Amino acid sequence: MPLKKLLIDGETLTIRDVYEVACCDRPVGVAPAAAKKVEKCRRFVDKLLTQDKPVYGINTGFGILSEVAIPKDHLDDLQMNLIRSHAIGIGDPFDRATVRAIMLLRANVLAKGFSGVRLSTLEKLVEFINADIVPYIPQKGSVGASGDLAPLSHLALALCGEGYCLGDDMKPVDTAGVLKKKKVTPIALKAKEGLALINGTQVMTAVGALTVERLFGLSKLADISLALTVDAMLGTDRAFDEKVSRVRAHPGQFEVSRNVRKLIAGSTIRESHRCCTKVQDSYSIRCAPQVHGAVRDALHHAVEVLTTELNSSTDNPLIFPDERETISAGNFHGEPVALVMDYLAAAASELGNISERRIEQMVNPVFSQLPAFLVKDKGLHSGFMIAQVAAAGLVSESKSLSFPASVDSIPTSAGKEDHVSMGTIAARKCAMVAENTACVLALEVLIACQALDLRKPLKTSKALQAVHRKVRGAVPFMDTDRFLHPDFAKVRSLERELVAVAEKAAGPLV
Repeated sequence: MPLKKLLIDGETLTIRDVYEVACCDRPVGVAPAAAKKVEKCRRFVDKLLTQDKPVYGINTGFGILSEVAIPKDHLDDLQMNLIRSHAIGIGDPFDRATVRAIMLLRANVLAKGFSGVRLSTLEKLVEFINADIVPYIPQKGSVGASGDLAPLSHLALALCGEGYCLGDDMKPVDTAGVLKKKKVTPIALKAKEGLALINGTQVMTAVGALTVERLFGLSKLADISLALTVDAMLGTDRAFDEKVSRVRAHPGQFEVSRNVRKLIAGSTIRESHRCCTKVQDSYSIRCAPQVHGAVRDALHHAVEVLTTELNSSTDNPLIFPDERETISAGNFHGEPVALVMDYLAAAASELGNISERRIEQMVNPVFSQLPAFLVKDKGLHSGFMIAQVAAAGLVSESKSLSFPASVDSIPTSAGKEDHVSMGTIAARKCAMVAENTACVLALEVLIACQALDLRKPLKTSKALQAVHRKVRGAVPFMDTDRFLHPDFAKVRSLERELVAVAEKAAGPLV
C-alpha cells in the first residue's frame, strides 16, 4: 500500500518520516499553514529590498566580505554566484536515499518560514523529491559551519538546472538533460534564496537520521545474534534476569535483557545444562545487556537531538517577519549534531566490538568445547578461522573511525569563521561504523548457526530456530572449506529479514 503523503510544516518531522521519504519513496507536500508562513516571510524580504539598509546575504557579500555592499541590479547574480562558487564538494557522491533525505530536511527548514524564500522555491524542492530527481552531491568538503555549504550548493545548483544529477551507476549526469526528460523547469534564484538553500546542517543531519534509523534495526539484530551465541556456547540465562536490570535501572539494559529472555524461551539446549557446574559466562555474553543497553541509551539520546535539529531553522540571517527584524547569528553551526554523532559512532563501534569477542569464543575450542573453528576435520580445513580475523579487522577500523571529529576545528573564510564543528565528518564516520558493525553481526549470526548445528540433536528456542532456518535457506552447513565470502554476503543481505522472522516467532522486540 502506498504511503500517505507527508505534509511538511517545519515542526513535526520525525526520523521515521525521513527514512520513509528517503528509502520508501513516500510523497511529500507542503502543509497549507507552512505555505502561508513562507509567503509572509518573503513579503518582508521583498520590502527590505526596497530599502538601503544593509542586510547580510541579501545585499552584502558573504563571510569576511560581508562589509561589501551589492548594487540592487546584481542581487540575483549574487545568489547564483554564491552557489556556483561554493559547489566544490569532493569525493564519491552520497547515495540516492541520503540525497532524498537531504532535500527533505532542507525543504522542512524552508517550511518553517524564517528563511525568506519564495513559496515557489520551496515547492520546486518538493517537486524534485516527488519526481525522483537526485542531485549529485559529493560527500566531502563540509566543515559543519557555516552549515554544509559545499554539499548543499550542489543541491541548489541542480535546482537551478546546472551541475549534475546522480545517474543509475552513481556517475554524474548533466542536470539540464535530466530536467528535460522529467519535464521539470529549473528555478531562477532571487535575493536571499541561494543563501537560504545552502546555509544549514541538513547534510550531517540527514546522514545522522538515516544512520540512527539503521542502528535501531542493528540493535535488535545484535540481541538476536547474542541470543544465538548464548545457546551456541551453552551459556546461562541468569545474567538476563529482570532482577539484575532492576537494581541498576538503565532503560537500555532492561530492553536487551527482555529481548534475550524472549528469544531463548523454551530452548532445549538451555535446559540441557541448567544444572551444570558452570556458573558464569565470559563478559561478552554476561555483560551484553550492559553494553548493548548502553548503545540503545545512546541511540535514544541521538533521536532527541536529531529530532530537534530536523525541525530547527539553521539559516543565517534569520528573518522574523512578525518582529520585522533580521538577525545574523549562528544556528548553522553543527556542534549539537557533531557531538551526538561522535558519541553514536563510539556506541556503534562497541556493538561490533563485543560481537567480535563472542565470535572468538565460539571458534576457540578452549571456550566452546566444539571443534576448532567449527569444522570437524581441523587442519585439513580451516573453517571459520579467518571469519573471526575479518571481524577483528572491521572492529579495529571502527575503533579508528570512533576518534571524535568534533574535537577538531580549522578556521575558514580568512579567519571570520574561526570555529567549526566538523559535524558532517562525524556523521559520515558514524555511518561507516554502522556498516562495519552490520558486517560483524552478520558474521556472528553465520558462525552461531554453524555452532548450533554442532550441538544437535539439542535444539534452540522456536524463535532462534526460525532465524536458523532463514540462514540455512541461504547458506548450507559447512562440512568442508568453501568460498566463504558468498555465505557472508547472503547473511549480510538478510539484515532486516532476520529481525522480522525472530519477531514473528517471539513477538515484538524493543
